[in-house]
Amino acid sequence: MPNTRRACLLAALLSAAAVCGGDAVARVFPFGPRHRAVNDLANQFTPFHAHLWDLLRGRADGGLLLDWRAGWGTAFLPDYGTYLSSPFAPLVALFPRGDVEYAVYAITVLKTAVAAAAMTFLLRRLGPGAWWWAAVLGASYALCGWSLAEGTYNPMWLDGLIALPLLCLVGEWVREGRRPLLGPLVVAVCWTANFYTAYMATLGAALVLLVRLAATGSFRGRTLARAAVTTGIGVGLAAPLLLPVLLGSRHAHPGLVREFAPVAGTDFLARLLPVTYGFATPAAFVCTAVLLLAGALPFRRDVPGRERWLWPGLCAAVAASMQWGPTHLLWHAFATPNGSPYRQTFVLSGVLVLTAWTTLTHGRPGRRAVAGGSAVVLALALAALPSPVLTSWALVLAGAGLAAVAAALLLPRRGRYGVLAALLVAGTLLGQASATTAYADRERLARLDDYPPLGAEQERRAAAMAAADGWPAYRTDPGLPRVAGNDPLLLGGQGAAYYSSHTPAVLTATLTALGGGWTSRGRNLLGPDNPVTDALSGVGARWRDGAVVRTDVFLPLVTVRPPGPPPAYGPSPFRNQELLLGSRVYEAPHAGACRVGTEVFLWAPDATGPARLGDREVRLLGGRPKRQAAMVSLGLQRTPGLRPVLPGPGELGCLDHARLRAAVTALRARAATSVEVTPSGVRAVLPPGGGTAVVAVPRTAGWRCEGAGARAYGGFLAVPLGAGRTELACSFRPPGLRAGLAAGAVAGLALLFRVRPGSFLRRRRTSAG
Repeated sequence: MPNTRRACLLAALLSAAAVCGGDAVARVFPFGPRHRAVNDLANQFTPFHAHLWDLLRGRADGGLLLDWRAGWGTAFLPDYGTYLSSPFAPLVALFPRGDVEYAVYAITVLKTAVAAAAMTFLLRRLGPGAWWWAAVLGASYALCGWSLAEGTYNPMWLDGLIALPLLCLVGEWVREGRRPLLGPLVVAVCWTANFYTAYMATLGAALVLLVRLAATGSFRGRTLARAAVTTGIGVGLAAPLLLPVLLGSRHAHPGLVREFAPVAGTDFLARLLPVTYGFATPAAFVCTAVLLLAGALPFRRDVPGRERWLWPGLCAAVAASMQWGPTHLLWHAFATPNGSPYRQTFVLSGVLVLTAWTTLTHGRPGRRAVAGGSAVVLALALAALPSPVLTSWALVLAGAGLAAVAAALLLPRRGRYGVLAALLVAGTLLGQASATTAYADRERLARLDDYPPLGAEQERRAAAMAAADGWPAYRTDPGLPRVAGNDPLLLGGQGAAYYSSHTPAVLTATLTALGGGWTSRGRNLLGPDNPVTDALSGVGARWRDGAVVRTDVFLPLVTVRPPGPPPAYGPSPFRNQELLLGSRVYEAPHAGACRVGTEVFLWAPDATGPARLGDREVRLLGGRPKRQAAMVSLGLQRTPGLRPVLPGPGELGCLDHARLRAAVTALRARAATSVEVTPSGVRAVLPPGGGTAVVAVPRTAGWRCEGAGARAYGGFLAVPLGAGRTELACSFRPPGLRAGLAAGAVAGLALLFRVRPGSFLRRRRTSAG
């Protein structure tokens, strides 16, 4: 046991040192001037962790069920279960809010270290072997290419890296008939932390269990049933979070549907080596020590035949399954990902490490096995030579590592030679992993979308937003320029911008109809900067041109509209805004030019390039279905007959601000006299007279209102009112929460019965008597 603790600690330290060392070499945050703010790390994970900080410190608008900040008010529990349910996520509260990027980085390194320790503990549990070898192999797993190239900017996935060895450990308990209570609890924690990669880890652990049963000759139906029950109870315990997440995805705006196309075999093999990168290829790198030992197993005649062939067979089967369409879908829960198509690659790294450890559990391999394993590595490298992702450094580091590990295995086993062997192997791991980290850091910045890192300007903007905040009397929008995809979560305020895997289809459709913009095929919503949508959504202050700009032309959160059918949107966002407002506020241009004194707006969703009116220029970035340019202002029409210069086909609208003010004033006369928002709903006191109460939040699934029930009014939440009704009470419960709680309760009872069936039956008899 002391050696196991020592091995786990060494593995964690090696992992942290390699990650931090590689980042330092690349001069990437927090060790240099280059930032890490790329893709979803900047758009989702950092803003969501900032919002979690606000929740934990009691400063958020909303609660666990409902988020009032982003998307004009959306479900938060699905986002929590997707991005923030890791046991490590609350550690963000230990840092100042302005240092949320440091917090996310620290959590990323910590997860990598814990994954190394977890795999090391599993290896020590599976069989005998030198403790330092277990540490190096455990760290090799945590420092696999998937972790260094993919997990580092998708830190929620790293919980799956931890889950695989833990679930394999549960498999060992199942095989031995032990830990009936702890096993399901571990499964529940893994599935709660990140269900997506936990699903993949569960498949991998099931394959490992089958190999263990076959290799030991203990293949029994009863054991498989015990494994299924353990997994089922554990997943059931996680159901209160899982079901809202799954139903949140069902109600989300559909993403890109891709057809899986396997990469070339040479690219697959090249990614097994250090210092390679390719977004659409499997990041399969593991330390050369792992490849050599795994390749040496078939050459060890002293190992029983079943073990000698089952483990390499498992490695080959997992690798082949990553390249075949049906099994690719199985690994990814029957949906090809929008981004990297090889998100299960960490499972391959895990089974390679387990195979390498199996080689060592039967003693150190002899010359024949070492030569055979070296030949396997050389053959892989030679086969990868035609690949364009292969680099010269990959060959140099792989060759040097192969020589160092082979020498370590062939050195005498006593005295200073043992220390030298450990240094050679650990040095190989640190060198290859650090170099791979540094290379991936550089390549990500060159190839992926990047965003400005947080700094003094963003802190000044957040402070100004906080000072202007007046919620729920009015919304404060973080405005432009945009920092990332979830600026309301990152900077504060209550805007329309929102980016998540659970972006509601209703919200995307409503914003599109009103002239909003988006990227990521409709899932990354851009907050519209338009006086009419600001008035409709209750925006009383917004960031614009480096300062907070206030206005009094806005509607309260709850208004009462005249009786009648809801607006039916058409193709023109100008007309759609007027339908939702109930008044005409736009004029059509005459001879291509607007009337002097009106504000010129352009709707050109597919245009890319500059649009100009006089000396004012605005750049558009459109092109459906990937992105849609938002409606933009070209400024006030000051010169009679001056036509704007457009980058492509578009529609012009001339906004009369006097008409807009009059329309808002008329609606204010029928607005709620008081509004109270809660972490899970809204209440309001309304003027008498009947009509339709409209709440400026998206009518997403989950809203329930007293009286006539929740309806939709132009995409917003609405409730028909009787003539004498003067109160509104609506609450939000994410779809699936009630069913998830019921499933969790059933799983809890099943666990109790499984652990203490006799006591449970006695209590039932006592109650019946």
